[in-house]
Amino acid sequence: MTTQKHIRSSGILAHITSLPSAHGIGDIGYPSWNFIDFLNASGQSLWQFLPTVPTNPVFDNSPYMGNSAFAGSPLLISLDLLKEDGLLKNISLPSSPFSEYRTDFKKVTEFKTQALLGAFKCFNRKDKAFLSFIQNSKWLEDYCLFMSLKETHKQKGWFDWPQELADRHPAALSKAKKQLKERWQYYAFEQFIFDKQWKQLREKAEDKNIRLIGDIPIYVGLDSADVWANQEIFQLDPKTLAPTHVAGVPPDYFSKTGQRWGNPLYRWNSTDKDVKKKLYKWWTERFQAIFTLVDIVRVDHFRGFEAYWSIPAKNKTAVKGKWVKGPGKEFFNEIHKSLGKLDIIAEDLGEITPEVIQLRDDLGYPGMKILQFAFDNNRNNAFLPFNYSNANSVIYTGTHDNDTTVGWFLGKQLNDRQRAEIKRYCNKISIDIGEIHKDMIYLALSSISQYSIFPLQDILGFGNDCKMNSPGSKEGNWAWRCAERFFTRDLASWLQAECQLFGRCPHPPARTDRSNPAE
Repeated sequence: MTTQKHIRSSGILAHITSLPSAHGIGDIGYPSWNFIDFLNASGQSLWQFLPTVPTNPVFDNSPYMGNSAFAGSPLLISLDLLKEDGLLKNISLPSSPFSEYRTDFKKVTEFKTQALLGAFKCFNRKDKAFLSFIQNSKWLEDYCLFMSLKETHKQKGWFDWPQELADRHPAALSKAKKQLKERWQYYAFEQFIFDKQWKQLREKAEDKNIRLIGDIPIYVGLDSADVWANQEIFQLDPKTLAPTHVAGVPPDYFSKTGQRWGNPLYRWNSTDKDVKKKLYKWWTERFQAIFTLVDIVRVDHFRGFEAYWSIPAKNKTAVKGKWVKGPGKEFFNEIHKSLGKLDIIAEDLGEITPEVIQLRDDLGYPGMKILQFAFDNNRNNAFLPFNYSNANSVIYTGTHDNDTTVGWFLGKQLNDRQRAEIKRYCNKISIDIGEIHKDMIYLALSSISQYSIFPLQDILGFGNDCKMNSPGSKEGNWAWRCAERFFTRDLASWLQAECQLFGRCPHPPARTDRSNPAE
């Protein structure tokens, strides 16, 4: 988990679900292995993706509102690898019943659940590796019981379960685990397989010199195993179990009324020493868990550790929230004491104060530079590359929350004068769209930032019909997928040449072996 020496390099932001696959959604088997080959052939050494936690259809399958901060999404499990392991003997895997452009989460969930249930029936539950995994995964028991109880109670939130279960009375929990043993073991099986396949993925990435960048949301969903199992560390009403205050951000670039996320807030400022101890322990285990999966972690909403926007739960918008002091440097110092210095990228976007910048710099974490935020006619804009004073930063054309670069350039938020200026920064004189995505990538690669990372949509020059997420909207997000035919040798050659030009190819491409029997 200790930090490595930072080498000037480049990478692509693409969530695993967006990768091409015959099963309706990208997964951690051959789709990810093939993408690693593409990254390597393109001169890239970084792959960033979104949280890999189990998602919930109630929240549009957002990876930022998962059922657990520790578990892996069963939708990302590779059925092809399960079949190779002999666990899908009697199941036929269809080759093309799904859209190659969007994930139909309902259809994919039904299909994959049936396949996983079939695999579970063939699985030896006395397998020593399985039993060892159960014994050594601290979070697993609560997660499996949480998921089993949600089924029993028709997917109701844990706060609406019978009181003895919602309050976690030991006798009630013990009884439930015995009664639900079959389902508990099934959910443990899902996590065991995810863990096994992820280790294979990391090995493939290491072989091709690709460092994985994960994403850790600062908050977790109310209806999650984490809140149910650790109620004392969250701002909940002890009688109703409902949040007293919830998370969000004030009015900003994305929303005039701010964003009311609805996640319960942590009790950072509790005077109870036991609460603080448990809160820090939970966070330590959370960082420890994600660094078993990835090499670098992007901490989403980093500014919330300096001060967070607290919204009374009764309020329907974020407008009347207020800033409350967060745990600050002390928190990260405690994490470092337990785990060592960590490779963290601070998502320092939004309403950023000098105190947030100071916290980021004191910790030595690189911040994020978003090119789409650079062009507001202000020569002092901190996102303009010529204003960068520190190479310890990560430059992006945009994030998963932004328009694609093509969509942004054509959008109403820019006028022709601004478009002409943007082109001038890219050493172009025409305001025609041309290949604006390549122009912006060129500009980013030439910056002093240690890392440059680009959404896959920008590498491909796609428009806003390929956006991953529109902040503030409650449905239609997270579903974009990329078809296999777009990953061409010409595209890889162009990107590699651009990265070589600006000294961002620290490793020569490794030999590519695309041996996918599912293709």
